[in-house]
Amino acid sequence: MATPNEKLAASLAVLSKLQRKGRVFRSNELSRVHRERLLKNGFIREVAKGWLISWSPGAAKGDSTPWFASFWEFCARYCTERFGDSWHLSPEQSLLLHAENTIIPAQVVVYSPKGTNSTIKLLFGTSLYDLKQRMPSKADLVERDGLRLFSSAAALVRVPEAFFARNPVETHVVLSHVKDASDVLNHLLENGRSVVAGRLAGAFRRVGRDAVADEIVSAMRSAGYVVRESDPFTPEQTFGALIVAAPPIVGRIHALWETARGAVVDTFPKAPGLPKKPKDYLGFVDDIYASDAYHSLSIEGYNVTPDLIERVRSGAWNPNDNTADAESKNALAARGYWQAFQLVKKSVTSVIGGKEPGALIRTAHREWYRELFQPFVMAGIVPATALAGYRRNPVYLRDSRYVPPRAETVSDAMASLFDLLEQEPEPSVRAVLGHWLFGYIHPYPDGNGRMARFLMNVALASGGYPWTVIRVEDRDEHLHALDRASIDLDIAPFAAYVAERVRWSMRQAEKIGKRGTPRLTP
Repeated sequence: MATPNEKLAASLAVLSKLQRKGRVFRSNELSRVHRERLLKNGFIREVAKGWLISWSPGAAKGDSTPWFASFWEFCARYCTERFGDSWHLSPEQSLLLHAENTIIPAQVVVYSPKGTNSTIKLLFGTSLYDLKQRMPSKADLVERDGLRLFSSAAALVRVPEAFFARNPVETHVVLSHVKDASDVLNHLLENGRSVVAGRLAGAFRRVGRDAVADEIVSAMRSAGYVVRESDPFTPEQTFGALIVAAPPIVGRIHALWETARGAVVDTFPKAPGLPKKPKDYLGFVDDIYASDAYHSLSIEGYNVTPDLIERVRSGAWNPNDNTADAESKNALAARGYWQAFQLVKKSVTSVIGGKEPGALIRTAHREWYRELFQPFVMAGIVPATALAGYRRNPVYLRDSRYVPPRAETVSDAMASLFDLLEQEPEPSVRAVLGHWLFGYIHPYPDGNGRMARFLMNVALASGGYPWTVIRVEDRDEHLHALDRASIDLDIAPFAAYVAERVRWSMRQAEKIGKRGTPRLTP
């Protein structure tokens, strides 16, 4: 008779075959015995009646990450099996996805002639609502990753006026991506949408595309329609320089930066200016290293003690002769942090010496990353290919509805971020928005939090602000503030938190300067 372990192994073999097609499957694709065994052991979870997804038996109770990783795959397969080809996402959701808004919605609205105007409750407070609607022209639809969407132009003419003011970043991105007026005029003229034409003309004019606005008004009037131009955005909403026809992720990063920078400037203390005594400034960096390493690594879940940090710093960490040092991920992480910190300190030295921080970070951040994970590569825990560059696969953040950009957009997003860092005149804005958007893009498979904090401190140095530690005891507040920025586009809580920590460092640096002895416990 088979042992329990052998029975579970047999069920996992069946599951493995199913997973070759994806993370989502029907209940009837598994026998009752396999299904119950896998459910009991936490390898699958029911999403809705008759629908299962792959799950992690090690996931903590309440961990939404496996579900959010499967959310859009579930929507695509569920709708296709239920409605065939006769479905598509709402114009609002279509436009959000075209604008690279990757937040998992609380409710996704699906249009279909076979809809029943009903809600299907899913996991973690999410749901799917199927709205009975006639199918549009095939020319109005596009498909991406199994999802059927309105095209950008078709979505623009269908979203309600309130969408513009409620989602200014997304609308700005899509308006930027429209190549010329003909993209939307076909939809406007075909159905005589004169009110929508006036709204779109006002929107294009607001973002600086006067030629497109004029063409919309002129073409509609030539066809006999009365067009009254109106601005659908609110007066206080601001937009940065328009990047016409750039990839949507580029427009998105630029728009996020422009809408957030004012709140940072209003929150931060005045920059002290480049230090007159660079040796003292760098001495503070050395003094605060142990505290910084402890907090930064602890935030990421490593169990790093002050003793381990000191052994690494002093050179007592010896993986060649000490098996525990070689095998401990905590020790490897501490060593990698020490190696990366030395390079970051060199970057700080260059910045306080007058080197332009944006251009320096653009090139140096890759070296920081390689040093951060070199010990893991040497120990054989991480493959050498991990040091090649940016991620090639999707990533998901634990317990967050925010999902970082698709892997294929990361290079464009990072180039955009570095352009903004180079163009930004305010050191505080470089530091806060550089930290946030590095984590927002999440360019690497791992280490993004540590890299974002390194970037923040190099940017702070460009204004003479001292090295600043993000404390592990503030982890929940810190992550919640980042979620507020990424999901609600409200940077104020994160800017306020970083500003408070910077003020602490400024006070400490001043005290040390007066008495000449360090006391650095954040």
